[in-house]
Amino acid sequence: MQAVAALRPAIVLLDIQLPDLDGFEVARQLASGTEPPKIVLISTRRAAAYGGRVEASPARGFIAKTSLSGAALSALVA
Repeated sequence: MQAVAALRPAIVLLDIQLPDLDGFEVARQLASGTEPPKIVLISTRRAAAYGGRVEASPARGFIAKTSLSGAALSALVA
């Protein structure tokens, strides 16, 4: 959260599985700020493992880490 506030990136790749807060909560907090970045959730698990939480999140979408590429990212944030 501090790094995003300081660096103000246009896009944030956000791992869902984090040690303290999960990526869904971090995405919610980031999206509630002024001029929020475009958020893309990533994980080693498939989106289906998270039920409807991916769709309910403020993120632009989800990319499994095995499918992470520039083209996949561009498709979500363009």
